Amino acid sequence: MADVLKKVPVREQAPNVRAANFEEVCLGYNKEEAMEEAARCINCKNAKCVQGCPVSINIPAFIHEVKEGNIEAAYQVISESSALPAICGRVCPQESQCEGKCIRGIKGEPISIGKLERFVADWARENNVKPSVSVEKNGHKVAVIGSGPSGLTCAGDLAKLGYDVTIFEALHEAGGVLVYGIPEFRLPKSEVVAAEVENVKALGVKIETNVIIGKSTTIDELLEDEGFEAVFIGSGAGLPMFMGIPGENANGVFSANEYLTRNNLMKAFDENYDTPIARGKKVAVVGGGNVAMDAARTALRLGAEVHIVYRRSEAELPARVEEVHHAKEEGVIFDLLTNPTEILVDENDAVRGMKCIRMELGEPDASGRRRPVAIPGSEFELELDTVIMSLGTSPNPLISSTTIGLDTNKRKCIIASEENGQTSKEGVFAGGDAVTGAATVILAMGAGKAAAKGIHEFLSNK
Repeated sequence: MADVLKKVPVREQAPNVRAANFEEVCLGYNKEEAMEEAARCINCKNAKCVQGCPVSINIPAFIHEVKEGNIEAAYQVISESSALPAICGRVCPQESQCEGKCIRGIKGEPISIGKLERFVADWARENNVKPSVSVEKNGHKVAVIGSGPSGLTCAGDLAKLGYDVTIFEALHEAGGVLVYGIPEFRLPKSEVVAAEVENVKALGVKIETNVIIGKSTTIDELLEDEGFEAVFIGSGAGLPMFMGIPGENANGVFSANEYLTRNNLMKAFDENYDTPIARGKKVAVVGGGNVAMDAARTALRLGAEVHIVYRRSEAELPARVEEVHHAKEEGVIFDLLTNPTEILVDENDAVRGMKCIRMELGEPDASGRRRPVAIPGSEFELELDTVIMSLGTSPNPLISSTTIGLDTNKRKCIIASEENGQTSKEGVFAGGDAVTGAATVILAMGAGKAAAKGIHEFLSNK
């Protein structure tokens, strides 16, 4: 008899195999495994897991359907709340959200909610099951800027309410951070992301690519000349941050955004694509978040020895535990309590190494984490040929600087209501990373959902 206190294990590629390919690491549950895992759910009356989900999926209801073997019914339950279940099941930090609130986790391991969501969504895609939604158009037009998770969610929810929605995407392919930021081995593009985008389009949402708001057209023009009655800004945060240390302009220094975009969206890992990328032999990734893990694991698969350089200890790493675990299994080296002070360059202005200093943890700072303090006399050098800076991102100021009456904060993030996404400009709503700075896919989706509700209320009252 299965141990109800432990999760049903999830099959994965072996570390030595996956470290040399870009195929998905996690292989997911089959139907029997999913039903066995779902049977562990105690179907709480006061479901804390739902409270932990930013898009409020009825988790007990969909898990109950999985337990009974009714996978199509489970998919329809999820689809009432989420437009991107196959994506969320793969990349959401469930351990700090729905699974983190799971009552089963008090005595034993929480239910694998994310893996069950992924299974249901994958089953629906493989069996050509679509969300059962009948949409009656209401004649009102709404523009959505950005086709990432917040934009797709907002557009999908508005389309279900009958709005004529057009998404404007700056890049040549829809999906935002889902296609340019997250590697193929975590989130397959053609198989998973493209299919979920198509589901949103099936609701009647139109997507126009290669449209840069602020250059191709402006928000003011959309409202005044194009007949749109409201606009949602879900343009993300794609402007990378750097340390400001000597040598950062050298050849061989990348932002994680550029490195991952070249590899994920422009397929640099595939020899059939003519996309230039530095396939370094010895690479350092500076930072400790999920993006840093993605960049490190990508560089590893391109043939490099890879070091994560992070100024705090492992306990303070902001990346998901699963991502750190996978990176270690694959052979990424963690240089913790280490801070770069200079990037060393050769006579051709190319990276030859990085000067670092050892750190120790002092008193907590404003974030609640202990502040790293340099240890005098502990300087050393790392021999490298490539450095990837993964220190976070902020919104590109192009949209805010070309929109009259749109307020931003000192980080150039758009100021918007957390409750409904309303900005300082009437009829303009915003959410996701454009408001919060870089965060998670599911939080961006939650913001898109809140803004859709806000736009509906705004236009109904108008």
